[in-house]
Amino acid sequence: MAGIRAGVLLSAGLLTWLVAQGPLAPYRRALLETTPPQLVLVLGGDVERERVGARLAGQLDLPLLVSGGSNPEYASWLVREEGLTADQVQLDYRARDTLGNFTSVVDDLASQDVRHVLVVTSADHLQRSIAVGQVVAGSRGIHITGVPVDCEPACRDESTLRRWRDWLRAMAWVVTGRDLRDAADPAPAER
Repeated sequence: MAGIRAGVLLSAGLLTWLVAQGPLAPYRRALLETTPPQLVLVLGGDVERERVGARLAGQLDLPLLVSGGSNPEYASWLVREEGLTADQVQLDYRARDTLGNFTSVVDDLASQDVRHVLVVTSADHLQRSIAVGQVVAGSRGIHITGVPVDCEPACRDESTLRRWRDWLRAMAWVVTGRDLRDAADPAPAER
């Protein structure tokens, strides 16, 4: 009986450390974050996402970061059309896929002390992107809130396997600092 009690106490102590000060502490901060949104992040792949993100950034007076979006000329024209200035907008073309949308910018956001990000993506892509984003951004203590963009009539169902695969890739990135897909297949990834 005493051995069981000691094991439970040890496990509870370890779990408390993991969440309070250990490697899970950033996730706790991200989950409990109450800061209002500080940035709009658009996941590239559809110009309607960029349009909605630019409009949202303008309405909320927030900076806009477009990751892996349309060509710079079109994106610049679009954000001007929505009334944003060049200093409110950052275009980032490092990402090749959903995981890259987060991994390529998360350390920049953390260094700028960003704690809450609105993530704009298509409704059919939202569940997978939020799962990936919560792992990657959460590892830096950043809370994300999804903003779906209507994709009808071109919505595509994403498989559960694809969601799990990308979630596992995100977990591996947090642990290793590398995308395991790069090690297995150096060719450009599918969006």
